[in-house]
Amino acid sequence: MIKNLLSVFCIFVLSVTQSFGQTSTGTLKGKVVTSDGHAAAYVSIGFKEIKLGISTDENGEYTISKVKPGNYTLKVKAIGLEPQEKSITIIAAETTTADFTLSENSQKLQEVIVSTGRKKYKVDEPSKSLRLNQELKNIPQNIQIITNELIKDQQIFDMLEGITRNVSGVTREAHWDNYARINMRGSNIAAFRNGMNVTMPWGPLTEDMSMIDRIEFVKGPAGFMLASGEPSGFYNIVTKKPTGTTKGEANLSMGSFDTYRAAIDLDGKLTENGKLLYRLNVMGMLKGSHRQYDYNNRYTIAPVLTYKINDKTEVTAEYTYQFSQVPLIGAAYVFGKSGYASVSRNLSLLEPNTDPSKIKDHSAFLTLNHKIDDNWKFTAQLGFLTFGQIGSSTWANQVYDDGRIMRSINVWDAWGQNKMGQAFLNGKVTTGQVTHRILAGLDMGNKQYMADFSQAFKLDNPNGLFNINNPQYGKIHPDTIKSFDRSKSLRRRVGGGANYENYTGIYVQDEIGFLDDKIRLTLAGRFTALKVYDGYSRETNDSKFTPRIGLSVSLDKQTSVYGLFDQSFIAQPGLMWGGGTTKPLDGNNLEFGIKKDWMGDKWNTTIAAYQITKKNVNAADPDPTHTPANTFVVQVGETQAKGIEFDLRGEITEGLNLTLNYAYTDSKITKNGGDTNVGSSIDGYAKHLTNGWLSYRFNEPKIKGLGVSLGYQYMIDRKAGAWGGTNPLNQSLPDYFRLDGAINWQGKKTSIGLNVNNILDKYLYTGAPYSDYYYWQAEPGVNFRLSVGFKF
Repeated sequence: MIKNLLSVFCIFVLSVTQSFGQTSTGTLKGKVVTSDGHAAAYVSIGFKEIKLGISTDENGEYTISKVKPGNYTLKVKAIGLEPQEKSITIIAAETTTADFTLSENSQKLQEVIVSTGRKKYKVDEPSKSLRLNQELKNIPQNIQIITNELIKDQQIFDMLEGITRNVSGVTREAHWDNYARINMRGSNIAAFRNGMNVTMPWGPLTEDMSMIDRIEFVKGPAGFMLASGEPSGFYNIVTKKPTGTTKGEANLSMGSFDTYRAAIDLDGKLTENGKLLYRLNVMGMLKGSHRQYDYNNRYTIAPVLTYKINDKTEVTAEYTYQFSQVPLIGAAYVFGKSGYASVSRNLSLLEPNTDPSKIKDHSAFLTLNHKIDDNWKFTAQLGFLTFGQIGSSTWANQVYDDGRIMRSINVWDAWGQNKMGQAFLNGKVTTGQVTHRILAGLDMGNKQYMADFSQAFKLDNPNGLFNINNPQYGKIHPDTIKSFDRSKSLRRRVGGGANYENYTGIYVQDEIGFLDDKIRLTLAGRFTALKVYDGYSRETNDSKFTPRIGLSVSLDKQTSVYGLFDQSFIAQPGLMWGGGTTKPLDGNNLEFGIKKDWMGDKWNTTIAAYQITKKNVNAADPDPTHTPANTFVVQVGETQAKGIEFDLRGEITEGLNLTLNYAYTDSKITKNGGDTNVGSSIDGYAKHLTNGWLSYRFNEPKIKGLGVSLGYQYMIDRKAGAWGGTNPLNQSLPDYFRLDGAINWQGKKTSIGLNVNNILDKYLYTGAPYSDYYYWQAEPGVNFRLSVGFKF
């Protein structure tokens, strides 16, 4: 199959080559700084004579490719700034450098950007942690990026909230709510942080938005992420880094259900010469809930240091500590036999006298960036993450027809640790009229996890069961609630030791550019070796070579079409009832799409069609006797997901920004692998899913800075899954529609925003049948958040 695909791609390249003229162009690059020497981020660079331009990145740097030879006038401009011009000459097959120094200092530039109400829903390039060094529209894969500005507009606090609404086909599945279980293209996706795979069983703790600069969703396998390509894709958290500009921001928020939050972001330099930079984010939150006795109290501390050894080499060290305290893990679940949403959405199964659960999440990254010359760069990165949990979870031990429930509580103490290392080389070589973008790297890691589920007790007295139709709280005396025996260490309680996974990946990629980079053919391969230990003396070793073949063709400066074939091979840590060993997951993706920038690159669209086939897929164990629930997995034979995706993001007209998406998804079991049914839908997706967020900022003198926003989420034909195999209960979920809005004002130093969610006050929920009853998690009714921000 791979040989046939390669033949098709090569024939396509030759045919397209003859359709383009043999023209030769040049490249322009440079850096824009402020009068005090700081990077001037997000200012416009363009030609006076032709409609061609770009914005500087966060480092003040820019690159404009495929410029016809000739003499031009280059212009730097932004609303509120004094424009600057410079005469340049572009020479064929050469790179011209043009640097600018603005008359404004960094503080003035920041004030101008704020006062003009600039929003940035659209970015042109992925972060450096994705390693591609290429514009998004030229990459043969669907990659969508959520900016910090959009996150602030929607007042999203963490990954468990509405972040998924901003990317086509992405949903968050209701689970224990201590980590973000996000589905895309029909199945669960991996969690990355700064380009490193931090996924662990039931972890890590969901990231708070105070530490996040942007979130990148990569759809489908991604061989360029070395050993960690997940068949359905992954999301990459890019944390905030020092910018070299001294500035700060504080935000105070409050909202429904006694929610209070404070966050501060400090950015600057520790030495006068700017060699040692810092960034510090601190957040504290007391978050209530519409469910009685439910809460989530959190705090985050995230310091970052960057040391610029010289103009070519820098080292960045960052540490993040996150803490979360909740009453019980899984407290959002409600159980009943009468069907979904049969009781108040504010119902809670919690008791006020149970001990809380506490989670501590530590992560550290050390990154070395070295610029060898203008064409070659070396990056090395080490990552360490440790996760500790002392707590318990709740579930229904028995569910009766009249609404009575026997509540049970299980111990859930856990420990996880990820150790990761990466080294990769990016380079560019020109051979005649052909360019080669080289990526080669090594990726290694060790992941360990162990958890104690061995102790449980029934919370209710058989003669006084909890009734969802007439809930009574506080009747259980604290002295009657049992305590778990933690006299032995976690490792001794677990008995078999920690599950662990060792992986090593080697990746080599050559992106070959023809005809002034109008045609880009990607040929790549990855060798992955895995070693998995299940904690009970069973160890498996596997290895595999997986290819990646991609083709991207620029039809004009704004439009490209692409095709991609990629494979993945990853370990699947999981607990099987009886101690069975899970096999590695094999997957491949066939994808085609078109990308286009509109109206001077102010907004863009992506349309993609894909087919993902996965073998040895982990699925939730459907046997209700295998307790605690949602703990064990089974492996199905083969699944296949097909779909179409559409994404639009950017500034449609001056002041009007839009994020709009739609996805059609169909994910099914295609081959039997045990107690699974061929043709059954995979849980966790909606066949039709569309989201929108429209924001307008007024610029008229009397109401300058005023902004309004309106957004929706709409899911049709939701799949609840087939937990019970031939479960006679209704598997479908009703359609989901939610309407949200916001009004805000932004000045030079101060901002204030009010967001109202679920304006229509609908009873919204997710859930599934389990055994002979239903479970679901309900969202709150109409609720608000008010935030005040100060820049200094």
